[in-house]
Amino acid sequence: MNIESLREYVLGKPSVTEGFPFGDTVIVYKVNNKMFLLLPLDTQPLQFNVKCDPQKAIELREEYPDAVLPGYHMNKKHWNTVVANGTLSSKQLLAMVDESYRLVFDKKKK
Repeated sequence: MNIESLREYVLGKPSVTEGFPFGDTVIVYKVNNKMFLLLPLDTQPLQFNVKCDPQKAIELREEYPDAVLPGYHMNKKHWNTVVANGTLSSKQLLAMVDESYRLVFDKKKK
């Protein structure tokens, strides 16, 4: 997975906006004006921050300690930093993006 394919995937979701509120090196994706994905442009390998259910976040960190870390510069309870270093498949990476999107999108409905 690369930045371009991830960006294309995310922008294909309903009501997603893209911006640079933290400077020109981090793309922030929002739904309903709330962040669900932060994508740094200056990291190798590709990595990104996604929102996650707190219990699931712990489970993923334990199962994939080299690829799923507490969210960098984020609330560590609700955010993970995911490193696309080959440990996780593209399908798994996109599932984490989907879950983050769903968590933020569904929150508006409450």
